[in-house]
Amino acid sequence: MKIAIIGAGFAGLTAAYELTKGNHEVTLYEKDAVVGGLASGFKAPHWEWPLERFYHHWFASDAEVIGLIAELGLKDKLFFPRPTTSIWHKGSVYPFDSPLAVLRFPHLSWPAKFRFGLVGLYLRLTRNWKPLERHTAHQWSLRWMGRQAYQTLWEPLLMGKMGQYYQEVNMAWFWARLYKRSPSLGYFVGGFQALADALLERVRAQGGTVHLNTPVHEIRSTAGGGLCLRTAEGEAVFDRVVATVSPQAMLRLTPDLPAGYQAQLRELRSLGALALILALDRPLTQGHYWINLPKAEFPFLALVEHTNYIDPAHYGGDHLIYLGDYPPPEHEYFRLSKEELLERFLPHLARFNPDFNPGWVRQSWLFREEYAQPVPLLNHSQKIPALRTPIPGLFWASMSQVYPWDRGTNYAVELGRTVSAALDKDA
Repeated sequence: MKIAIIGAGFAGLTAAYELTKGNHEVTLYEKDAVVGGLASGFKAPHWEWPLERFYHHWFASDAEVIGLIAELGLKDKLFFPRPTTSIWHKGSVYPFDSPLAVLRFPHLSWPAKFRFGLVGLYLRLTRNWKPLERHTAHQWSLRWMGRQAYQTLWEPLLMGKMGQYYQEVNMAWFWARLYKRSPSLGYFVGGFQALADALLERVRAQGGTVHLNTPVHEIRSTAGGGLCLRTAEGEAVFDRVVATVSPQAMLRLTPDLPAGYQAQLRELRSLGALALILALDRPLTQGHYWINLPKAEFPFLALVEHTNYIDPAHYGGDHLIYLGDYPPPEHEYFRLSKEELLERFLPHLARFNPDFNPGWVRQSWLFREEYAQPVPLLNHSQKIPALRTPIPGLFWASMSQVYPWDRGTNYAVELGRTVSAALDKDA
């Protein structure tokens, strides 16, 4: 079959990889100059490795992407450091990535720590997530964990991650975030961009055609039963199309979708992503990789010191810091310039290191995406649009469909394999 795939993130790349293995004639369209989607990277001239535009790592339980790396013969490039993940509370940073760290945390009573530990153990052991999606994470956690532990530990995380939706997101999504976590975090030699590029080369080696810098403007059915894609270069007709785009983009691309499927797409909620990246001439914190922050106190939700996880020698000695947030698309952060955001964000770095001054900043970069974080509300499993759309031969695959799991390259790989198998079955 002639198959078009729209989007060369890890879902689109994996689908192309699987379908070219099956000897289909696959054409991949990507609007950007590089592949990798939200996991794609950029590179300063003096760096050895690219850096992800938005912070990324894998868990030891991410079997899909680890299996793909092994299948590509690249497992020797995968490694798992053990960085320190921490939280901010009452003006100080506390490691919070092990049972011992929880016991040492001074701002919880012993009964609250015991209750927190029991609830955490239950969530780590149970695999029955379906009943949890009938409850919001806010209500469920408050009831079972207790007010002190919830308001001290989990409520700030929910508020930061989900913003205006934090009291509406369901508990099954929150369970999935805890269930899959591991203290060791995986990375790839050369960064995530190196893996995306390796997957791209395999797709090409298997006969796939890749068009970069080529956004697709429209998908329409043809009288002969195929699907016509329109780009700036013209039109092309395919037997099957897989669109790995946001719900909003799918609505724009495919005006012929039936009203019912369009309504499902419109009901999906999501947040954007922002990453202000700083290259410093020295470390900011004492070995902390990831610090979760309360949005009531900071203008960003996470400080991620990448070079407390990956050796700064790979980045020409730069010490790299992400200041990350998940604002909704209408938020002013999508309109403010990099200089305006630096003016708001930089003063807060002295709270992590009193010696900090803006002269430490060698260079800075700003990246923004309007569709990044799906927001699963109550009973979300009943509201997910099917991969196979009502238009014959057209499939839609996005991070909104990996539920109950959170977005990430592991689930993008799994989604790419799932949609390619569905397409083969459909054929």
